[in-house]
Amino acid sequence: MDEQRARGGRPQSWRHGPPWWDRWVDGERAPRWPWRSTAVLTVFVLAGSNFAAQGQEGERAALDLFARVLLVVAAGSLLWRKRHPVAVVFGTAGAVMVYLGAGYPYGPVLLTVALACFSAIVTGHRRAAWTAMGTLWAGHVLVAHWLYQWLPPSGDLAASWSAEVVVATWVVAITAVAELFRVRREQWARERAERAEAARRRADEERLRIARELHDVLAHSISVINVQAGVGLALLDTDPEQARSALTTIKAKSREALGEVRQVLDTLRAPGAAPRAPAPGLDRLPELVEQAASAGLAVEVEGEPPHLAPATDLAAFRIVQEALTNVVRHSGSRHARVCLARDGDALRLRVDDDGPATGAEAGGSGNGLAGMRERAAALGGAIEAGPRPDGGFRVLAVLPLRASAGR
Repeated sequence: MDEQRARGGRPQSWRHGPPWWDRWVDGERAPRWPWRSTAVLTVFVLAGSNFAAQGQEGERAALDLFARVLLVVAAGSLLWRKRHPVAVVFGTAGAVMVYLGAGYPYGPVLLTVALACFSAIVTGHRRAAWTAMGTLWAGHVLVAHWLYQWLPPSGDLAASWSAEVVVATWVVAITAVAELFRVRREQWARERAERAEAARRRADEERLRIARELHDVLAHSISVINVQAGVGLALLDTDPEQARSALTTIKAKSREALGEVRQVLDTLRAPGAAPRAPAPGLDRLPELVEQAASAGLAVEVEGEPPHLAPATDLAAFRIVQEALTNVVRHSGSRHARVCLARDGDALRLRVDDDGPATGAEAGGSGNGLAGMRERAAALGGAIEAGPRPDGGFRVLAVLPLRASAGR
């Protein structure tokens, strides 16, 4: 509180009540007590009823202690309107019914029932609100047209039915406004939930995209590093120069992998910012061929890639990268073929190796083919992968030259 005053602000209890007024239900903070608005309304009802009594002097009974108690009960019970709306709407309706039945002046006390009804409808207790308002109106009709003969003030006359129609109209108007507000509030809640769900979905898609990028970058780079490390260890004593070359390849490849990982992670630190380096595409296919050669895999490229949309170009590059990585990891073949061809509005990308599968555990997450399929599906394309009839393994991707709208 001292810190709030030092900053020139009032303590929060000035607006919402002291902290100890808060109540926790199932680990969640219950609605705050509307003590400020209730206090203002109570003062307004008491003062307004005094003015109403002066204007209706001789027609209605004068305000006494019992009348003021009823006014305080009707207005003060609104303090619980957010926590117990059903009890409050029936409580205010009952207090006002007793007040009017005792012949006290009409006035702002009717506002307490209107506000209680509004709170009950907004919080979803429509039947209770309609029942309380209907009971109050029926009770008023009973008093004004029959029981008035035995109730104060003495000499009172029956009320006109036109007045009852006006009262009924106000009852319907109040409940109708409350219903409209409730519907609008539910619509706002649905819109907020839809926006939150859309934001979560976009976040999940972005996490999936980043995970896929990291998998493709690291799987390929670590496979090359693993092969070169094995070569270096094998030749360390017999051919130091070749071992040095393997270590040089490891250093270059690890530096490149760190750069690509840093580029992917930059999107997490600065969402929406332009990347520092262009996304890789099939124009870097010669680099993949060279890296595969350093891992002992000869790659033959057939065809020239057509002009591709950036998303398709990146997907095609990653698919070739993952396919060649799988050959290095899982195939006994030391030769692979990459075929590029245009088929109408699509790119047909095929990666073949002659096998056979080594059957050895090569590490990795086993999500390479799943990641390729996700990339292709995100663009409206498709992936087929499996053993060839004549031996070996084939990955066939069909990708649209232009990414579909909204992708």
